[in-house]
Amino acid sequence: MNWNRLERPEQLKEIITESADNNILIFKHSTRCNISRSTLDRLERNWKDAEVPNVKPYFLDLLSYRDISNTIAEQFQVEHQSPQVLIIRHGKAIYDNSHYGIDFQEIREKVKS
Repeated sequence: MNWNRLERPEQLKEIITESADNNILIFKHSTRCNISRSTLDRLERNWKDAEVPNVKPYFLDLLSYRDISNTIAEQFQVEHQSPQVLIIRHGKAIYDNSHYGIDFQEIREKVKS
């Protein structure tokens, strides 16, 4: 899985623009949380680029960039969770899930529709 690092607040504007042509996946990760680590590992093990060619994945270390995480919650009107995955399409969150609810097969189905 080839992550794009989300480390600057202005990247959120870029993500909204990109989401007109691609599905954007944002994974919010806590480096201090075992659930977050195991969920990330499971997602990366199951990820198949060929099955989701229209998805650009972004990785957010929310402990280092808590302000960006808070902006994401406000911008896309989702409750902050950790770990959490969002799918952004046409500037809106069309899907979000957290903890062990994060599943590659479900993500794949959401981006196909």
